[in-house]
Amino acid sequence: MQGLAADKTIAVIGAGTMGAGIAQVAAAFGHRVLLFDQAEGAAQKGIERTAKGLDKLIERGKLTSDDRDQLIARIEAVASLDALSSAALVIEAVVEDLAIKQALFKKLESQRSAQTIFATNTSSISVTAIASALDDPTRVVGMHFFNPAPIMKLVEVVSGLQTNNEVAQVVHATATQWGKQAVHTKSTPGFIVNRVARPFYAEALRAFEEGAANVPTIDAIMCESGGFRMGPFALMDLIGNDINFAVTESVCQAYFGDQRFTPSLFQQEMIQAGLLGCKTGEGFYHYGEGADKPDVKSAQEAPAPSQMSIDGRAFTQDDLALMHGATTINAGSATLTCTDGRMATQRAADEQIDNLVLFDLALDYTNAGRIALAKADQTSDQAWQDAMGFWQQLGKQVSVIDDLPGMCVMRTVCMLANEGADAVNQGVCDVQAVDVAMQAGVNYPQGPMVWADAIGLDLVVRVLQHLQAVYGEDRYRVSPLLQRRLAANRNLL
Repeated sequence: MQGLAADKTIAVIGAGTMGAGIAQVAAAFGHRVLLFDQAEGAAQKGIERTAKGLDKLIERGKLTSDDRDQLIARIEAVASLDALSSAALVIEAVVEDLAIKQALFKKLESQRSAQTIFATNTSSISVTAIASALDDPTRVVGMHFFNPAPIMKLVEVVSGLQTNNEVAQVVHATATQWGKQAVHTKSTPGFIVNRVARPFYAEALRAFEEGAANVPTIDAIMCESGGFRMGPFALMDLIGNDINFAVTESVCQAYFGDQRFTPSLFQQEMIQAGLLGCKTGEGFYHYGEGADKPDVKSAQEAPAPSQMSIDGRAFTQDDLALMHGATTINAGSATLTCTDGRMATQRAADEQIDNLVLFDLALDYTNAGRIALAKADQTSDQAWQDAMGFWQQLGKQVSVIDDLPGMCVMRTVCMLANEGADAVNQGVCDVQAVDVAMQAGVNYPQGPMVWADAIGLDLVVRVLQHLQAVYGEDRYRVSPLLQRRLAANRNLL
């Protein structure tokens, strides 16, 4: 399927940051773009902001003045919806209100030709519901850009219940032509990204609420061991705790109270206290002049253990590249192994290991700068020192966390993979789309599906089952797709 040719006119309704950004993306491909906003002068101001943003690219040598001038010349501010009659594709980026979007598209339908495609940039409203107000709902499709639109690569192409498949294909191809990584998804709560991402925040909040570690330490573990660009708490502050909570709450309500999406009471308290994050100067962190540096807790240096072995032979640095969930290391008097979702104390009792210390999942054990450790209550002080000394002599910072089932990175990655698998199982998208969406949309270091395959689906399922056993919550139920692939001895990809 071919996307819209560059000689086709694109209309964008709403000249805020998102709308102006979408207009820039379309104009960069060569389209004539008509930009409308109901607020007088807003469309022209949107174009001026775009020009200033492009000036910064010129300063960095990434754009020429001529290219900037030609791009801006292709964007035209118009004063009425009637002026959009020549557009082959109309993209709305107005306020997130169902009635407003329905009324807008209803008016457009009465003015446009039957071939015009109507796209909504909604991030949370049902595309099916928006389209239901039209006489012909088949030409309405979601085209969900991520902010800032000129930079972020992902576009979720969202099909409502009645969206014509050819319409979705044309929009997908058009977004791809515009340099985006487009993925198809059904119109379900949260689409792909806002649904699959919920555990990234939820598991960190639970770890903090249960006293596993302080906020900066959990963020450091997720970044320096898990490879995420931002920790969950820093990201919640950047998004805004009110917005992040509202998304979680809306997804939870849309899924009729599914425990997997239960919002955090602590985050609700943060909102009630006005601690919304960067925009208020205080959230999980303090911002502004004189703000304290994050208090990341790292263990004091411990002596290297007297002996280190793996599988009955001496441990070498090269073994880090081969670490996996079944790896067991003997370091002095300590037995170290990766978390399988049980508390260290419970696992030590189950397997009759006197000096058990668990380590968390890492994206890459060789290059990880930090490792999280948790010890069983039965573990001796000497074994604990040996475990910390083992990782420190390998050049790692050690973060000590309380005996939290599944630790930090492992439980989060397994839940992300589980949510992605459930989305696939429910026909929301395909397996590849999950990974593309989470990497291109929220900059995950690795797609959760390929990550699950790398960990091993047997371990992912064990972790989830152990978490469900500890908490007794449906939140950690294993996706049928994971169970099916494991039973068939197949990977997700």
